Amino acid sequence: MSLSKKLLSNKPIQRDIGLLIIRIGIGLTVMTLHGYGKIKGGPGLWDNLGGAMSQFGITFAPKFWGFMAAFSEFGGSALLILGLFFRPAAGLLAFTMLIAVLRHLSIPAGEQGAGWSGASHAMELLVVYLGLLFAGSGRYAIGTLFNKKD
Repeated sequence: MSLSKKLLSNKPIQRDIGLLIIRIGIGLTVMTLHGYGKIKGGPGLWDNLGGAMSQFGITFAPKFWGFMAAFSEFGGSALLILGLFFRPAAGLLAFTMLIAVLRHLSIPAGEQGAGWSGASHAMELLVVYLGLLFAGSGRYAIGTLFNKKD
């Protein structure tokens, strides 16, 4: 069988390798380029991030909510990479991206990050995380070691 036919086959191993590539690629990108900076930013940044919850009427503990956003991007991405607690991590990341989308859409027009162009990256990640939530981690994940079925 030619290489192109092997790569384009519809076998379960192809799906599992594809999910592994997506998990590692998205996980490393979000963890290093987004989550790490937010974790490192500390309480001042967390307070600002957590302020996004005020648009839902949640005005208490903005530092906590900001830390949770930072933790979900850093820790949740690490869990995605490993394939451990995969669906809860994907769900948490999807929720975080939903909040980010709504936050960008609430920024007044003309300001940096406003509107759909500001929300587009978070919306793309929201779609990826929802897809992963439904698809699962695939076979090449640490979580599959604990979920063996007879």
